Amino acid sequence: MLLEDSGRSGDKEARNRYDRSVECSKGSLSLDVGGVLKRPGTVAIVGVGLIGGSIGLAIRARGAADRVVGIDLDPVRLDQASRLGAIDFAAPDLATGVAEADIAVVCAPVTATVPLVLDATRFGPESILIIDVGSTKARIVEAVEADVQARNRFVGCHPIAGSERRGVEHSRADLFDGRTCALTPTDRTPVERIERARSFWTTLGATVVEVDPIVHDHQLALTSHLPHAVASALASTVSPELFSMAAGAYRDGTRVADADASLWSGIFLDNRRSLLEALSAFEAELKAFREALEAGNQEQLASWWSRGRVCRALYVDPGEQPSKPPGPN
Repeated sequence: MLLEDSGRSGDKEARNRYDRSVECSKGSLSLDVGGVLKRPGTVAIVGVGLIGGSIGLAIRARGAADRVVGIDLDPVRLDQASRLGAIDFAAPDLATGVAEADIAVVCAPVTATVPLVLDATRFGPESILIIDVGSTKARIVEAVEADVQARNRFVGCHPIAGSERRGVEHSRADLFDGRTCALTPTDRTPVERIERARSFWTTLGATVVEVDPIVHDHQLALTSHLPHAVASALASTVSPELFSMAAGAYRDGTRVADADASLWSGIFLDNRRSLLEALSAFEAELKAFREALEAGNQEQLASWWSRGRVCRALYVDPGEQPSKPPGPN
């Protein structure tokens, strides 16, 4: 679990320093004519790695909150986040960090997300919005909604951005620019919390969509989880003795295989059913390739390749120019 013993008092001196620092930083909140808060006063980031650090940098670069509080078990990581400007303050524990937060962003492995959401619910104010960044949603949303208080504060979120790189030192303020962020509310999620979550991610540069949690997991099994598994399989297939003969195809096809094994094994298991379905679809494509290859049928091989080429040409990565649709071979 990313954070443990979140309710403990922790180091008394550290808590006192934190309390004094936050109190000194408070100013008047920005309100509109109707008295509605335009932006959060405090955003608490639970877990300051790549995603959490990037959220902090984006908030501070865009003036999206008055202050950013970092919460993490690793003091070295908190110090790095502070030196990089990703957080304003490091909280000594979760209970202190979320006590006055308007928004708590849980940036933890999917296997640790639910307990942290429940802790943020317990220790945060009644008005708090709690969001996450996990790559799977169905189990997390179902588990959180079993708790009435957490259900009324939580909106499942997945910013579809990231990197195979790990650590706050790789954080970027522009990580979410133009990227899709999926919100996965249910019919029991308060509309006010959904709108606040939408506003938060939009302010950080993301394009927000709403999707059912189960549908989300089916989609991500194909677009993210399967490609990670395939990258790892390809990386394992090629012996290091052959690396002198490898170039762009191997490099690009295995890039995400460098991601954290513990994180991704948790994602694979959390989305096991959808990922198995995605694997079946992928195996069917490989079967078609094998049959054409074994038959020595160049026309079938070209047709198989062209289907993939056309599909790939339709994909446009944010920030890149669209590819020109391929013409006839």
